[in-house]
Amino acid sequence: MPAETHVNNDPIGRDEIFEIVRDRLADILEIEPSTIAEGQSFVDDLDADSLALIELVESLEEELSDRTVGFRIEDEDLEDLKTVRDAVDYVHERVGG
Repeated sequence: MPAETHVNNDPIGRDEIFEIVRDRLADILEIEPSTIAEGQSFVDDLDADSLALIELVESLEEELSDRTVGFRIEDEDLEDLKTVRDAVDYVHERVGG
């Protein structure tokens, strides 16, 4: 029997990905999700340090591995993720949304 590549066949929309990123980030930074916008910089606007970003990556990998087998955010790609929009776009590309 072939290995499954998708746990859930429903594609994840970009809006849903934004909600996931926003909600996880809000939990980590202990702020209201409604205060997070796509154009905000993790460091400059949200005061997220490198530890918070690592927590975000781990949280996203855990959440999205339920839907897409083997979902990972590559370490070398982390430095390119400067804004909330960067993270949403990155995840959206990887899950084939």
